[in-house]
Amino acid sequence: MTPTELLMHEHQIILMVLGAAEREAQSIQDTGQIHAGTVEQMVDLIRNFADRCHHAKEEDLLFVRLQERGMPAQGGPIGVMLAEHVEGRRLVKAVAEALPDAAKGDPQAVAAVRSNLLGYTRLLRAHISKEDNVLYPMGDRILTPEDQQWLVKEFDRVEAEETGAGVHEKYHQMAHELAES
Repeated sequence: MTPTELLMHEHQIILMVLGAAEREAQSIQDTGQIHAGTVEQMVDLIRNFADRCHHAKEEDLLFVRLQERGMPAQGGPIGVMLAEHVEGRRLVKAVAEALPDAAKGDPQAVAAVRSNLLGYTRLLRAHISKEDNVLYPMGDRILTPEDQQWLVKEFDRVEAEETGAGVHEKYHQMAHELAES
């Protein structure tokens, strides 16, 4: 698999969680109640899989290599993706901060969890579409075969050394469980 194919596979895992987040937001809308444990799992997965692992591969490796090959960091797709990563982190932080009070039934905190979950899902669905359909195809055209090989090796290193052995698989399983709940 190419580096972008690996990242697109990870997008499928993230999309499973986005579907679960949308269902949770709808449940909150319908019942006024929150499934705090479920939302806590979503926050954990987003922070540790989507951000710490997936976004790290993009920000620290792919985007840097694309810039080395002439893709501008500012004013182009990389700049947009980086800004959206920052916005996604802000939305997830807002969910995490509201969650303890939401779990106690505070209606304002419940509403904050719901609105920030929805904001995150909207942002990430559009973000993933842009990466899969615009940035990654552009990247595949400018990356050399050597770049592709290096990126795959570095992605493996990130998973093994920075994310930790078995962590990637743990979050894949969690995503499937959230998708089925």
